[in-house]
Amino acid sequence: MNLLKCFKTFKQLVLIDFLAVDRKHILLLKLVPRTKVFWFFMDNPQKINGDFKGKDIVSLDQFSKKDIYILFSNTSKMKNLVQKKGGSTLLKGKIMCAIFYEPSSRTFGSFITSMQRLGGGFIPLQGMGNSSVAKGETLEDTMQTFSSYSDVIVIRHPERGTAKIAANATEIPVINAGDGIGEHPTQALLDLYTIQEEFGKLDNLTGVFAGDMLHGRTVKSLLRGLSLFKNNTCYLLSPKELKLSREDFNDFQRRGIKIIEIKNYSDIPKNAHFWYWTRIQKERFENFKDYEKVKNIFILTKRLLDTYGNSKMILMHPLPRVNEIEKEIDSDTRAVYLKRQMKNGMYLRMALLALVLGKI
Repeated sequence: MNLLKCFKTFKQLVLIDFLAVDRKHILLLKLVPRTKVFWFFMDNPQKINGDFKGKDIVSLDQFSKKDIYILFSNTSKMKNLVQKKGGSTLLKGKIMCAIFYEPSSRTFGSFITSMQRLGGGFIPLQGMGNSSVAKGETLEDTMQTFSSYSDVIVIRHPERGTAKIAANATEIPVINAGDGIGEHPTQALLDLYTIQEEFGKLDNLTGVFAGDMLHGRTVKSLLRGLSLFKNNTCYLLSPKELKLSREDFNDFQRRGIKIIEIKNYSDIPKNAHFWYWTRIQKERFENFKDYEKVKNIFILTKRLLDTYGNSKMILMHPLPRVNEIEKEIDSDTRAVYLKRQMKNGMYLRMALLALVLGKI
């Protein structure tokens, strides 16, 4: 399908000619100076544009504010459904394949449970050591194999960018459950839902992120989501070795979100709406000694929370926790990571699966 669009704009710019190659690829004649017209191959996932059916979910960059609110509205409906009836048969006859090359508890478990609560079936593959991957099968072949048996694939992989490769290997929808240090879109979406549920808004917020900013895919995805909304300020507390890469830092600044990097507890603003504590990710370090130097650098204690926190904030964590939050904080009413945050993940993934499979 050729869609030729003429843009009445500055004289030095030319037309854009969009050529849909297939469902997941677009060939683009970029808007450029007339003297430098050239073609680009765009391998970015489709924008949601209010219609989730059949779409891959690999990045927060696919979402607009409208898309997020559509998802949240259906998430609330799923929450009510579970609380009143336990589930439904909405996805009866549908099969989800969960392909996890990397360890997972909550994400794997919540996707499986989400499918079960909506009456669907699932193929659970965790670790991949007992699959044909151990014999040398490629990611693309694995994806094509299991797309023959299922209607949607959820994938986690230790390498950044793998979710896009997986999505391009099959015609059924693919959902990114974490790709190395890249993104974790469903975690960010459930985090946004939790914040929205608490404060009734996603703009004009102040947040504190602590821990591993360099490798933290949950941090990067949540920052992407927050950047869609106006006047958000985020303080990033991390050791210098684990600061955001300059590429990521500059990217977020361009998106309009205010990023302030800090290195001491005393720099934490006392008016924050939420704290987002994260673990130092041992598995991302090539040198164990480097991990040992920073693993206990930011430990959240009750005293620290009472000193720099406030009564109206919430404390979040994407989990798993190692030792970066003391257990006595679990009972604090501001701590939502073992309560609402995890349950919201199930409700949101139920809604997302139903939307992607075209059932709502």
